[in-house]
Amino acid sequence: MTDVTIRVNGELRAASVPPETTLLTLLRERFQLTGAKLGCDAGDCGACTVIVDGKPVNACLMLAAQADGRDVLTIEGLATRAALHPLQRAFEEHASLQCGFCGPGVILSAKALLDENPDPTRHEIRDAIAGNLCRCTGYTKMIDAIEHAARELRKTASDRLPVERGGLP
Repeated sequence: MTDVTIRVNGELRAASVPPETTLLTLLRERFQLTGAKLGCDAGDCGACTVIVDGKPVNACLMLAAQADGRDVLTIEGLATRAALHPLQRAFEEHASLQCGFCGPGVILSAKALLDENPDPTRHEIRDAIAGNLCRCTGYTKMIDAIEHAARELRKTASDRLPVERGGLP
């Protein structure tokens, strides 16, 4: 057995698992976080995408032990009880998903992109979600939603900038 301690969605979590346990299995079966889906189990579909230390990863390809000591964000940690994340809201407003199976992975891939590049081009958005396969939709509404969320996040960030006050310390 291998002892693993990771920070999942801001909360420190620990488990003792067989060494061959994937991060996806740990999240879904031990921590009951089922937003990341088991799709292809080969890293091709992106349904299992989570963010590890700020980077999107296929949780089906990462061993749980490789995540030891790292920060993991799943779709369950993106929203608060009070409000959806702007990406989730934009996907809803743009009707970007149909069945929703790919949704968590696409949204987390988009979040990783926007965290690194708050003003991506459509081409950069397409590149960021290229590893996430969707059988239900064309990707146009997803790209539109990501562009919309990027604008909203930039606006929110600019609203939080400190305002200089002339002559006041």
